[in-house]
Amino acid sequence: MAAFSLLTVEHYFAANYPSGIFEGSFCDIGAFFNCDSSAYSTISALWGVPVGFFGLILGGLVALGAVFPSESFERTNKTLSLLNMLGVVALLVYSVVFLGSLCLLCSGFYAFSLLSYLLFWRYGLERDGGLRRRWLSPSAKLLATAFVITAVGAWGVAEYHEARREAQSGGAAARAVEQFYSLEPVPWPSFISPYRTARSTDRFDDAPIRIVEYADLLCPDCRFLSEQLAKLEEEFAGKLNIAFQFFPLEARCNDVVDKDLHPGACELSYVAAYDPDLFLEIHDEIFENFQLAKTSAEWRRELSRRHGVEAAAEDSVTHALVHRMIETGREYGRTSAEFAHGIRSTPTMIINNRMIIGTLPYAQLRAIFQALVDEAEGTDRRFMENWEETD
Repeated sequence: MAAFSLLTVEHYFAANYPSGIFEGSFCDIGAFFNCDSSAYSTISALWGVPVGFFGLILGGLVALGAVFPSESFERTNKTLSLLNMLGVVALLVYSVVFLGSLCLLCSGFYAFSLLSYLLFWRYGLERDGGLRRRWLSPSAKLLATAFVITAVGAWGVAEYHEARREAQSGGAAARAVEQFYSLEPVPWPSFISPYRTARSTDRFDDAPIRIVEYADLLCPDCRFLSEQLAKLEEEFAGKLNIAFQFFPLEARCNDVVDKDLHPGACELSYVAAYDPDLFLEIHDEIFENFQLAKTSAEWRRELSRRHGVEAAAEDSVTHALVHRMIETGREYGRTSAEFAHGIRSTPTMIINNRMIIGTLPYAQLRAIFQALVDEAEGTDRRFMENWEETD
């Protein structure tokens, strides 16, 4: 429990405050089995403290109870194991149902937490009697001590969290720019989507920052990236073109990758693509009502009726256009030594002919965008020239 909790804490900081482009994606196996969704979710941290820290404390208490056994220690750990089991089940359900993904590191903690609970249930003290006697009779002194240790440790982790957040605007951002320029250039897809989430110029190629965003409207990480890009669009107004390349991870319309993760994603792609003038409005409405879009077929039908695009479901022209964008995913066979395949999951961005699989925190994307603008305007690439390796 302690070991897996420590790994989840490390991944939380690696994903949210990476020192490079690839660091935060070491356990990103695919769209379902990945840790990034949980690391970016709203429940990944409480008051600036990664939830894995609390698992680390629980694992440590179980270990101490085994090394220094006593009746009061076991009763306290037994109570905590019940509370932890309920929390683990809630987190597992939230991850699978609402995030649509499963973190492998979290799964390790879940498995050992449930095993710990079962061991207390089967072999622990007070195996008979009511709920209070069996599970809710901890030592007040030990419980208070554990609370104080947890609170002090959480304060320290929260301070570290704030320091890492502030550091993103410094060396880590510069290193991301350095690694971005070291990526092997890739060609643009043979067909670039006419649908734009950001449009600075009529011609896609005329903006200093040009992005082809392979995305799924039911992908939580795509929603996160959309929020990041919306902030950057305001900051880099007039300098940013983003083409939304439909890539729903549903076998009904996408056979480029062997995934069928988001039922309804094809339907929503057709709805959003049917009328170019309504695309951005529908795109934003889907992400603003993400859970309804993901779980309610009736909400998706009502979305079509509300915008007058019911014909999208059977429109062969719209289907062919979306499929044409999906097919361009086959054009990327191998992008780097780290990744054996090109478009294998969403989001995937091609930024000025360099591919980034997944997304990055705001500060790092901003640094990359600023470097591209500086390059286009012929000014010094200050993020590159001032970059210096530091501890």
